[in-house]
Amino acid sequence: MELAQRMGRLGTETAFAVSQAASDWAAQGHRIYPFHLGDIDLATPPNIVAAMDKAIADGLTGYCPAAGIPLLREALAEDIGAKRGMAVGPDQVTVHPGGKPVIGRFIQTVMNPGDEVLYPNPGYPIYESQIEYFGGTARPYRYLPTDHGFAIDLGQLESMIGPATKAIIYNDLQNPIGAESTEAERSAIAGLAEQHNLWVLSDEAYFEMRYSGSSHSIAALPGMAERTVILYTFSKKFAMTGWRLGCAVAPRALSEAFAKLNTNDESCTTHFVQRAGVEALLGDQSGPQAILAELEARRDATAELLNSMPGVSVAKPNATFYLFPDVTGAMASKGIKELQVFATEALHATGVSFCTRLHFGRPQPGEERSYARFAYSGLPVDDIREGLGRLKSWLEM
Repeated sequence: MELAQRMGRLGTETAFAVSQAASDWAAQGHRIYPFHLGDIDLATPPNIVAAMDKAIADGLTGYCPAAGIPLLREALAEDIGAKRGMAVGPDQVTVHPGGKPVIGRFIQTVMNPGDEVLYPNPGYPIYESQIEYFGGTARPYRYLPTDHGFAIDLGQLESMIGPATKAIIYNDLQNPIGAESTEAERSAIAGLAEQHNLWVLSDEAYFEMRYSGSSHSIAALPGMAERTVILYTFSKKFAMTGWRLGCAVAPRALSEAFAKLNTNDESCTTHFVQRAGVEALLGDQSGPQAILAELEARRDATAELLNSMPGVSVAKPNATFYLFPDVTGAMASKGIKELQVFATEALHATGVSFCTRLHFGRPQPGEERSYARFAYSGLPVDDIREGLGRLKSWLEM
């Protein structure tokens, strides 16, 4: 029996492959320092857990509206709108089991087979996977290194837009590279979307995971709300990765379509988890503040140690929980030419496990430097210092 052809077009979240390699090495008795997976090892704030427990005790364990319970949609509309300086109504909000489903909902709703969708590369691998799975043409746009991190190659991006282009996926505060758009870059993306009548998916998973400055949404720019879908997730700010709770903010016609897809796919997002989401938004905020403070300390330790290593350099981003260091010199010093070989040898020599640029899209023509991605969300500062200390010693040998 053969599987459907589209299954051959379906990718995966490649960081999980690195997890398997790390687990295999750990099973042989080795200590692992897991910088590879962007999960959070910090506990969900207790008031959120208590709200879920109460909801279960109150019997809120059955079906609920496909678009989300009214209490949560109202709280999300108020919170997301206020933080972005835009008016959002509850009827523009649909609740989903995590932020990730919003990617597929968006693509299914706005893209026909054969349409082109532009997406960031390096970038979250699920973008490309979902575009190709649903029969579209995935067109990657690139980033260029700068003194402060990375910037979108706007010239290349504009040159890629043609009659078949239907949408652009835009990830400000970007995974994996930690890049943040300037106001000019954000405005340029908005201008291209308006000029060419493109839909925009604005992935704002890390909108509130920032340590300095302020976040801004492309949806709040003039003329963009009617063509933009905001992806929102509870996973990062509230350390709720496994709870699977997120939402989309979209024009009303798209919200209706998303709710219909919810009905077909999972009926609804778990009712008692949604009640926990209401508490997360409206309740005590000391928990999320403590999470952010801890992540900032981890960022500082990780950046400091990476920049102290021979042949390694990285800008310290203001947001996300990722660093994307240039390791070209380090590889040369070890006589290693392939990124995957470098990652494997580092794992076996030091126990430090990390992703590479290769896990975030096919390399584009003209890429000359080699990069790795370090997620510091899953290790306390002492482990970060110990693990990266071992990596530094290995590179200095």
